[in-house]
Order: sequence, then structure tokens, then C-alpha cells
Amino acid sequence: MVTENLVSKNAHIEIKEISHESFRAYGAVITDYDFTDAVNYMENETFIPEEGNIYKASEPGLESLPVKGLLENGFYGEMPVQIGYCNGRNSTLNGLEYHRGSEIDVAATDLVLLLGRLHDMKGGYYHSKDVEAFFIPESTAVQLYETTLHFAPCKTTSGGFKCMVVLPRGTNEALANDKSKYGDKYLFARNKWLLAHPDRTPLVQKGAWPGITGDNIEILI
Repeated sequence: MVTENLVSKNAHIEIKEISHESFRAYGAVITDYDFTDAVNYMENETFIPEEGNIYKASEPGLESLPVKGLLENGFYGEMPVQIGYCNGRNSTLNGLEYHRGSEIDVAATDLVLLLGRLHDMKGGYYHSKDVEAFFIPESTAVQLYETTLHFAPCKTTSGGFKCMVVLPRGTNEALANDKSKYGDKYLFARNKWLLAHPDRTPLVQKGAWPGITGDNIEILI
């Protein structure tokens, strides 16, 4: 459950449980697959950096687990997937991305996801007031629909967060060609369309479209 501390320190945004009706617009809780071994691997074999986040799209140890084949066949309909992770100490929105195909996030620690809906973009921009925050308890797996805007999780304690990430294989790899070839200002990497908050200068400098208006939401702990 969302702790009283998180609620009291974040009066600027309601942090909802994933049982809340509004989460249905963004995704679903996954209960048909056993992620116990994956969560154990995340706990024992991955680390949280001292600063910032670390993202690894494909982690051999996670991909050697039986759940990979089960997801490829039963969840993704015989499509190849990659299993990696995002661990870190992030607490701000910074950006919003989307993919062609659902993402699965498995919380190896408690964390908060800041989510939006693709159809709320207007004229190439998205206002952060439309973002909703959801508390994802440790060991919970969620599907994020391909129309769900999302980015790195936010920590709920000073120790940071750990999150396993499942995506169609090849997602987030570097593009083979300069993105200007495609005339798509949101395209940032392979199967990755990204809007950055203008305050997040490193993303903008790397070519992300500065399309988020409003505050760069922060989850306080």
C-alpha cells in the first residue's frame, strides 16, 4: 500500500494504488506468470547505482529463466522478447516514451510509475498535469499498453528502486539510420518514441523532442 509518508509529502499529485479504476486506461496487473525467480535474480544479481539510473535492455541471467519462453509464447504470441532492467534513484518525470507493443514491468522493489495517455497529446505536446502516479508494490508485474506514456520509475525510499523490463526484442537499440530520414520528431531509438521535459537538458541534447509542458513532476520521499 501507499505509505502515509508518500501521501503526506506528495500533496501535489495523488499516488494511486494499481487497484484504482483509473489504472485500467494504462495497463493491467499480470497474475498468470510466476516471476519469483526473476525477482530473486534482480535482488541478488543487479545493483542500484550511487547516482542516476542504469538501464540494461537485455540481461543474460534474466533471459535464461523459464519465464522468458513462457512470455514469448503465451503473452507476446510467439514474438521474441528481451528482458532487462532499470535500476536507480530517479524521482522526477523527465520524459515520456511509448513503444509499438506492450511493456511488462516487474517491481523488484516498491516503486512509483508516472503514466500518461498517448491520445492526450495535443499539437505535439503533452502537459504534465495529465500524468497520473501509481504505486507498484514489490514483486508485482504490470503490463503497460503501447498507448501508455511512461519512463523510468521513481523511488519510494532513499535506497532507490529495481524494476525488471520486458519488451519486444530490439527495442531501445540505436537506430540504423539518422532519424531525420523518417521525418518523425518523436522517434528516438528503435521502437522508442520519446518526449522530454525541457528541464531535462541531457535528453534534449541527445535529440529528444522537448514536448512536455508544465512542471517536471517529482515524487518526494
